[in-house]
Amino acid sequence: MTYLPLHAGRSRSEGRLLSFVLLVAIFLTLAPVARLFVEGITVGGGLNLVFLHDVLTRNATQSALRHSLVTAGFGTLISVIIGSIFAFLVALTDLRRKAALVFCLMIPMMIPPQITALSWTQLMGPSSVLLKTLGLAPPLGAPQPLYSPGGIILLLGIQHSSIIFLTLRAGLRSVPQDVVEAARISGAHGLRVWWQIVLPLSLPSLAAGIAITFVTALGNFGIPAMLGIPAGYSTLPTLIYQRLAGLGTTVLAEVAVLAILIGVVAVAGILLQRLIQRRQKVHLVGSASRALSIPLGRARLPIEIALWSVILAILVLPLLGLLATSLVPAYGVPLRWDTLSLMGWYEALFRQPATTRAFVNSFSLSIGAAVLLMALCLPLAWLMERHPTRLGRLFDNLLDLPYALPGVVLAIAMILLLINLPFTDFTLYGTIWIIFLAYLARFFAVMFRPVQSSLKQLDPAMNEAAQSVGASLPRRLRDIILPLTAPSAAAGAILVFLTAFNELTVSALLWSSGTETLGVVIFNLDDSGETVMASAVAMAVVMVVIALMGVIQLTSRRLPKGVVPWQN
Repeated sequence: MTYLPLHAGRSRSEGRLLSFVLLVAIFLTLAPVARLFVEGITVGGGLNLVFLHDVLTRNATQSALRHSLVTAGFGTLISVIIGSIFAFLVALTDLRRKAALVFCLMIPMMIPPQITALSWTQLMGPSSVLLKTLGLAPPLGAPQPLYSPGGIILLLGIQHSSIIFLTLRAGLRSVPQDVVEAARISGAHGLRVWWQIVLPLSLPSLAAGIAITFVTALGNFGIPAMLGIPAGYSTLPTLIYQRLAGLGTTVLAEVAVLAILIGVVAVAGILLQRLIQRRQKVHLVGSASRALSIPLGRARLPIEIALWSVILAILVLPLLGLLATSLVPAYGVPLRWDTLSLMGWYEALFRQPATTRAFVNSFSLSIGAAVLLMALCLPLAWLMERHPTRLGRLFDNLLDLPYALPGVVLAIAMILLLINLPFTDFTLYGTIWIIFLAYLARFFAVMFRPVQSSLKQLDPAMNEAAQSVGASLPRRLRDIILPLTAPSAAAGAILVFLTAFNELTVSALLWSSGTETLGVVIFNLDDSGETVMASAVAMAVVMVVIALMGVIQLTSRRLPKGVVPWQN
């Protein structure tokens, strides 16, 4: 009889567990994308490259692609300007109230794009309640300036500036003060230190942030839909949405082709990001334990005023416009004491049963997605790190695709995959479960990436020592891996919850009566002309998000380092 070493048996059990969890993850994330791809290249039951060529060469497709690249590109440029200025000043200087500044800068990222677009349209234009109250509204009949490519670019830039800020600040924190002090001793001062020392060391982080921001802006649906459709300006996500309203036997196939086109551009951005990360090897002499704190001197107060003025312009004023609209009896009425009304709030929150259901559904879906993704990603990331395989590497390379694709595209993919369950007569379409599975697919990478990054920094000797003394796999996961990766997993869970809570673009095509989410309710109210009630629900959602973020911020001192995403 042949006896296998104990560690060999355990390696086999770990391998079997990895195969099972990896197959579950592939089904959740990549199977819908693969089903969509098959739909795009097969029409009439076989390979049809002629149809693929026909859709890609249409004027509408090429125009939408051009518009997507323009708005995403210039929107990313605005994000770089805003996010990098905040990152350099917050990470490198002696600004006061940094925590409050970062907290306010994160709010636009946590607010869904539909609410961002709605708040800005309530701030500007001839029907703006706030401008009418102040006597600054343009004359009736004047165009809404945001219904234009420039409006889309501006709001995309504001919406995603936090991505640049977070990515760049993480890179800047690794720059030790000793390097700057050495440069100063050598005679470098002021902007020369920033230009010759700090900026070169932070370029890899900045470039990676630009790639992520561009891919995210490319797939944004809410802002181009609310601002571009009224102006007749289509991007690829809005073109897909409009095509779905059409009839015909090839509608889904055409939409699938357009989705593949977005996917190709998104994958190119993801590969660029991976290339940058692989080359991000900067060797520093010294310790990064002391963060840089360059004194601003007399310029500190003017710089602080300028930064808070930006926060006022991109956050406070749009929300004031949204709040003013929610407090009048009808859209376009100036807000005065005699016109102040809470009927919009009362009607939307207490007399509309769909709103109550939407709050329950959004909370349930977001909490469930965060918990289940944490349970899946922790063992999967650890097993993939311990047992590298070709399938695992392929999954790792394609994992970001469901998140990079527009939500409407992923929704179509889920419909194609789950409208008829294999070997059964059951369907998940029209149930809340198809929305839940779509959330798992979309936000898998949001949870997986922080956990994966944390595991790469762990010393494998701890696990090997526990394994050598007979610790089982569940015990090693519970006593070693989980405590060390808990902060990163918690940060990912917070991001998943806050993002899923406000999600619209996926659920917009998957909801049915009884499965409404908050994003769907806001979109439907605004689309039906109930702007006051839409503003009330949107303002309520914003207040809930800010309250949740505030609780997390206030308890951050008692939490392990790394739990709060915007403090990492």
